[in-house]
Amino acid sequence: MLEGPLTASILGKAVDKGLISVDLHNLRDWAEGKHLVTDDTPYGGGDGMVMKVDPVARALADLKGKRPQSRILLMSPQGKTFQQADAERLGRESGLIFVCGRYEGYDERVRSLVDEEISLGDYVLTGGELAAATILDATARLVPGVLGAVGSALNDSFSDGLLEYPQYTRPAEFNGMCVPAVLVSGNHQVIATWRRHEQLRRTLARRPELLETAPLTKADRLFLEELRASLKKTTSEDQGT
Repeated sequence: MLEGPLTASILGKAVDKGLISVDLHNLRDWAEGKHLVTDDTPYGGGDGMVMKVDPVARALADLKGKRPQSRILLMSPQGKTFQQADAERLGRESGLIFVCGRYEGYDERVRSLVDEEISLGDYVLTGGELAAATILDATARLVPGVLGAVGSALNDSFSDGLLEYPQYTRPAEFNGMCVPAVLVSGNHQVIATWRRHEQLRRTLARRPELLETAPLTKADRLFLEELRASLKKTTSEDQGT
């Protein structure tokens, strides 16, 4: 499940260039007994199987011994929801160890072995591998050199707390839809202002809660006030008719 993403596209190139290093480990390598069991039935009864604590403990002790500064992340639907700010924070760590669960979850004592729990959202996955791959991708692309263009990551949605502005490329006209004239004006200051306003406009329309924590300038707040007033006026006129 992880080999594919790590050998393709941006992540694959980053690994090949030595910009990031990723090692995949099978928990069974730290299991004991003839069948190398990593799960067992839950105490108290119930459906499904539970990940055993002892193989996880041995694995983490071994890996942490090799990379003592690494931060241990537990993929868990009970964890904090992953955000862009977490990608930036984790990107500053000297190393990361992802613990990916399966079955009905972990033995509760596994939680005492990790630094933090992270969730992708309020839904259930078959296992933690895809969550780990997503977090790895979001974090690795912030490492200098991983993306071809220096500013690519800086302009992504959520990089400054807002959604990204609309993007266009050739052709200039498609099915009657034209690229905004401002983008072909050559006036970079006007273009920058338009893009910022479109970020604010789109965020207000689609994810207004982001505006509560986004770092907004005085000019941003003034534009939002004018935008809200305009929208309120339009709504009132529509209701009046």
